[in-house]
Amino acid sequence: MLRLRLKRTGRKASPSYRLVIMERKTRRDGRPIEEVGYYNPITKKSSFNIKKITYWLKVGAKPSKTVLHLLTKSNIIEI
Repeated sequence: MLRLRLKRTGRKASPSYRLVIMERKTRRDGRPIEEVGYYNPITKKSSFNIKKITYWLKVGAKPSKTVLHLLTKSNIIEI
């Protein structure tokens, strides 16, 4: 099953995350199928590729709880 989830990048004590498409059982920092955005929790900056995200959601990828919250907050998905 495909998931939209966060992959951690950045240094120790200053995390940043990339929004990626991965298989559900892949490890957190494993190789993604595709990267579709990023999120920095310290500066609250985020950038998402809306076309790719909607494509993967139509194909059947499910977002994690955190990603669902981020996408609803940025008005990409409506609950």
